[in-house]
Amino acid sequence: MMKNYLQIILALIKYKVSIAVTFTAITGYVVYTGHFDLQIITLVLGVFLLAGGSSALNECQESKYDAKMPRTMNRPIPTGKISLANAVVVSVAFCLAGLFVLYYNFGAITAGLGLLNLVWYNLIYTYLKRVSSFAVVPGSLVGAIPAFMGWAAAGGYVLQPTIIFIAFFLFIWQIPHFWLLMIKYGKEYEEAGFKTINQAVNSGNLKMIIFAWVVATSFSSIIVPLFLVNISLPFFLIIFALNLSFIAIFTRLSFGNVAELNFRKSFVSINVYMMLFMLMLIVFHMVAP
Repeated sequence: MMKNYLQIILALIKYKVSIAVTFTAITGYVVYTGHFDLQIITLVLGVFLLAGGSSALNECQESKYDAKMPRTMNRPIPTGKISLANAVVVSVAFCLAGLFVLYYNFGAITAGLGLLNLVWYNLIYTYLKRVSSFAVVPGSLVGAIPAFMGWAAAGGYVLQPTIIFIAFFLFIWQIPHFWLLMIKYGKEYEEAGFKTINQAVNSGNLKMIIFAWVVATSFSSIIVPLFLVNISLPFFLIIFALNLSFIAIFTRLSFGNVAELNFRKSFVSINVYMMLFMLMLIVFHMVAP
C-alpha cells in the first residue's frame, strides 16, 4: 500500500523532470563554488521539493485536459489514483516545504527566485499554453531560473555574465525541446484545447524552425565558455566538438525519411546534449585551477 502511494506521488510530481530541474540548479551552484559541499544537499532538497510541487500543481490545473490526451490520460489524477483535492494538498505541501528549505538555508534571493519560477510556471505559462501557439517562448524562462537559484544559493551575484549566459543556453534549449514534442503529439494537444505551433506553421516549416533553434542552442553553448574563469583551450575544444557532433546528428535526424524514428532520436539527442553540456561545466569547475 505504502509503495503504491509512493509511486503515485512520484508520478504526480513528475520526478524525472524535477530531477533534471534540480541538476541545473546544481550546475549553477558548482560553477560558482568549484566544488560539492554539504550545503548542496539542502539545495537539492529545496529545489526538488519546489519543482515537484509546481509540477503536481500543474497536473491539478490541467487534469481535465490530461484526461483527453492518450499521452497524459494515465497520470494519477485522470485515472483516479489520487483525488484532485488530495493532489492539491500534496502540491501545496511540496511547494511550501521547498520554499521554506530554500529561504531558511539560502535566504530571500534564492527563495524569491523559486517563488518567481512557481508563479511564472503555474500562473503565467500554464495560462498562455491555452491562448498562444508561441507560449513556450516566455515559458522557457521556467527552465532558466533554477540555474540562477543554484548560483545565488552559492553566494553569487545573479546579474554576473557567467550565470546569465548559462541560463540563456537553458532558455534557448527548451524551445526546440518542446516543439519537438509537438511534431508527435501536436494533434493531441490541439484536441485537448491547447494552442500549438502546428497551428501556426506546417510540418515542413516546423522542422526547419526547430533546426534553426537547435543551431541557436548550439551557438549559445559555445558562448558560455567565453565568460568562464580560467577557461582552458582543451575545455573549449571539447565543448566545440560536442556541438559539432550535436549539429551533425541533428542534421541527419531532421532531414531523414522516417519521421517517427527521427522524432524519438531527435528528442533523446537534444536532452542528452543538454545534460552533457551541464555535466562538462560541473567537471571543468571542479578540476580547474
